[in-house]
Amino acid sequence: MALRYLRRQGYRILERNFRCRLGEIDLIAREKEELVFIEVKTRTSTRFGLPQEAVNWEKQRRLSRLAQFYLVSRGLAGINCRFDVVAILLTDGGKPRIEIIKDAFPLQGG
Repeated sequence: MALRYLRRQGYRILERNFRCRLGEIDLIAREKEELVFIEVKTRTSTRFGLPQEAVNWEKQRRLSRLAQFYLVSRGLAGINCRFDVVAILLTDGGKPRIEIIKDAFPLQGG
């Protein structure tokens, strides 16, 4: 669902579920001239908060380390990149609400 939505918004998906010893990045894409690391969060209710609220400081730090590993391993150190969060809220019988939070957080120090 997130993948189709991002493609319709102009993102070019480069990798899905990039894994290494540090963890996993849901999606890596290009949008215009930027490399985008994307975390997808889905919830069926807001009982425990909005989907994007699950991307807390600890998760941001982990994603930053993963992104740095990816950039170095691909010879892309120094390239312009950002972190987006795709928040999907599924409601009973309703149309899913999808929101892209662009540049959701800055690259965290290792």
